[in-house]
Amino acid sequence: MPALFCYLAAASLLGAGLTVFDKRRARRGGHRIRERTLISVAALGGSPGVLAAMYAVRHKTQKAKFRYGIPALLAAQLLLAAGAVWLCRR
Repeated sequence: MPALFCYLAAASLLGAGLTVFDKRRARRGGHRIRERTLISVAALGGSPGVLAAMYAVRHKTQKAKFRYGIPALLAAQLLLAAGAVWLCRR
């Protein structure tokens, strides 16, 4: 379990970092990070970080696929984690 926790923490930090970086680039008119990349990082376990950063820096909060998609990914990941814990304890 510690390795999984470290992976999820790293994915969340990466997701948050990419979201904040993309916001800075959006303000300055620089090269942007693809939405597909942000969603992929969230799907691979970084959804808590992406969601937290989205609302912390107010980035992508008006886009439906982020406003509803990232929380949906997080909910699905939490359900999967709860199911895995439940199965392991049986």
